[in-house]
Amino acid sequence: MAPNDSAETTGEATGTVVGRRKAARYIVPVAVAGVAAATIGLVPALASTGDPDLPKISAQELIERIAASDEEQLSGTFKISTDLGLPLDGLAGSLVQGGEDKDGGAAAPQDKLMELTSGTHTLRVAADGPERQKLSILGDASEYSVIHNQGEVWAYDSKSDEVYHAEAPEGRDGGDGRGDGAEKAPKLPEGAPATPKDFAEQALAAAGDTTSVTVDGTAQVAGRDAYQLLIKPKQSGSTIGSVRIAVDAENGVPLKFTLSAASGGKAVVDAGFTKVDFSRPAASTFSFTPPKGAKVTEADEPATGEDEHGAMQKALPGQLAELDGFEGLNVIGEGWTSIAEIRTPGGKGLPAAGSGDVPAEAQGFLDALGDKVTGKFGSGTVFKTRLVNALLTDDGSVYVGAVTKDALVRAADAAAK
Repeated sequence: MAPNDSAETTGEATGTVVGRRKAARYIVPVAVAGVAAATIGLVPALASTGDPDLPKISAQELIERIAASDEEQLSGTFKISTDLGLPLDGLAGSLVQGGEDKDGGAAAPQDKLMELTSGTHTLRVAADGPERQKLSILGDASEYSVIHNQGEVWAYDSKSDEVYHAEAPEGRDGGDGRGDGAEKAPKLPEGAPATPKDFAEQALAAAGDTTSVTVDGTAQVAGRDAYQLLIKPKQSGSTIGSVRIAVDAENGVPLKFTLSAASGGKAVVDAGFTKVDFSRPAASTFSFTPPKGAKVTEADEPATGEDEHGAMQKALPGQLAELDGFEGLNVIGEGWTSIAEIRTPGGKGLPAAGSGDVPAEAQGFLDALGDKVTGKFGSGTVFKTRLVNALLTDDGSVYVGAVTKDALVRAADAAAK
């Protein structure tokens, strides 16, 4: 579809709760599109070309349509391809193989969903409001499913014939796992956008000069008409080329999300529906009974009245105590080319090869990722992916960002002055 360059504005915006509400509502990877749209500025460029032929719309209006979308029922097939440029096949395999020794068993969601970080996968998804969702990863001769049905979460791995079961924390669904949770729903911070128009206006008010966002034609996704929102950095030095989001023209639901690298080639992430239906799924979709003979692992239960957030808050002080040795975090630059500078405890870098401090398999993995570099800062190693790169200097400083290797070296040199 041909782009329309008739008008352009640029910018960035700080975070918003809108994207997070979408993620909770749809529980599908494409919900990240709502986050992407919520953290940048907007452009009033008009979509005037493409197939299908749809009415003109500005980027601000399209963002408002995404934010206003209230679709809570859907089912369909979803395909996701991820190519970070890492040798993840062997690494992910080794991680998953160890999954059955973990507390959650082989069916634990945190292990299985890691598989989506590399390769191509086909998923079936279904949602019926905030209380019922299902996601299944389809294999050649197996299937892995995660089902949330009111106060319970089930996961089943047909390959290992193992089941994972967890109770939703008390109060998550209104106190008894069955209410609408209105009384206990989190309230928006004062000043947060309350309507789609508020959200769009606040994003525009925070506009800067680092981001270009346009409505770039139209498309058909899963048989539905969609507008294409194109997000691109204006700064040089970023590893991110563009983010393209296909938005359902009728209901504002993001249907496809494509993240491309500045270096070109295959998309880093390409995720979208191949089939979608916005009618309510059958109630039986979310029913689950462990198969006879399957091994069932019960998740550790949080303390009474304590959800994961509360447990995390209790754990944080101890975790933060371990970081006392860090000299601090410093952010260099802004926008798409911002780099985080971190001082590691004791000023120590990576253990030297052959020192025996690193297992041979891990050393081989690090060597495959790393490039030795030198500069005014001294020497170090750049660990690279197609999206995020990190420089670890021999004196223990870390520079990380979605930027090129040269940008990391320049940042380290500047800090060494």
